[in-house]
Amino acid sequence: MRAQKLSLLAVTAVAALSLTACQGDDKGSSGTSDSSAPSSQSSASQGSGSQASGSRSSDGSGTSSGKGTATGRSGTGGGSGACTTSQLAMSTSGGMAEGTLIVNMKNTGSAACTLKGFPGADLKSKDGSVSAKRSKLAAPLVGVKPGEEARFTLHYPPNTSGGSGETFTGLVVTPPDETHSRTLPVSINVPVSDGSGPAITVDPVGTGK
Repeated sequence: MRAQKLSLLAVTAVAALSLTACQGDDKGSSGTSDSSAPSSQSSASQGSGSQASGSRSSDGSGTSSGKGTATGRSGTGGGSGACTTSQLAMSTSGGMAEGTLIVNMKNTGSAACTLKGFPGADLKSKDGSVSAKRSKLAAPLVGVKPGEEARFTLHYPPNTSGGSGETFTGLVVTPPDETHSRTLPVSINVPVSDGSGPAITVDPVGTGK
């Protein structure tokens, strides 16, 4: 009987030691994971830092199409980055509807620029000149990369009266935020009006077709 009790005590002691050893192994394993965690975090941080550096390099070089305009503005050194008359080549083309004239402005500079607002548009004839009134359309901000064009539309009442009307042979265009102009050759014939007829109007740059 005494021998059986001693055997049971020995088994209990061995089981307790085994349980303690297992718990020690678990703690040691947990400790190893904890100590390795900072290394993983450090590696992740270094990796994300490299990616961020690469993004900055891409943005800074101006190759990102999503930020090309912003890069162009900073590259011009002009502050606002507005397109100037000297870097815009202008031409005209017929609009899709009767009584419309499209004015194209091509960026011939080496950097992107922006246009926002209404251009000045004055029609000249042998009898004088008429300034186009602004339409009610909202003016968007238009980014123009080198070699690209921005456009605006001039609206005028076509001469269907049967009379000779008034013929304009020149269109003086002043880009938004500019004081210098260009004169384009045109041939626009409108009916003679006492002022109560349809007005000649101009849309902001970047609107219409």
